[in-house]
Amino acid sequence: MRNLLIKLSFIILPFVFFACGGSEDQAEEAIEAPKSMLSQDPKTLEEAEKGWETNYGIGPISDFQLPAEIDQTLAVEGDAIYVTKCTACHKPDKQFIGPAPKGIFEKRTPAWIMNMILNPEEMVAKDPIAKQLLIKFNGSPMANQNLTEAEARAVLEYFRTL
Repeated sequence: MRNLLIKLSFIILPFVFFACGGSEDQAEEAIEAPKSMLSQDPKTLEEAEKGWETNYGIGPISDFQLPAEIDQTLAVEGDAIYVTKCTACHKPDKQFIGPAPKGIFEKRTPAWIMNMILNPEEMVAKDPIAKQLLIKFNGSPMANQNLTEAEARAVLEYFRTL
């Protein structure tokens, strides 16, 4: 019985490898973002960022104002969420797979940031800045981590501490 299993393994394994494989061209296509997503808006990031002060993004958050004081308790909660959900692609103070959040408030509104966290698919499809960021970061769209508004708000507060 054992010999039969070993023989069957040698017969079946090559089929598994060939069935799962593909050409290198196919593998590269799977990694790239669809060309339609990357070519919808010919602006540069610098052009898209003009007027960022009034761009609130697309999603559930409208014009959102931050309080003057940082809520340290909320920031600690946001740090924990960030470490768990975001650090695979974002480093606090340097570009990685995605942009660094340090200094984000100098070029994005709080509402835009929260909408990007909560609604990345629609933001990349419709917001000119998000479209250009997709291009800048090699077609790597931001993953939707399905955070609640309260969790996104905590992450936003953490960004204020960077």
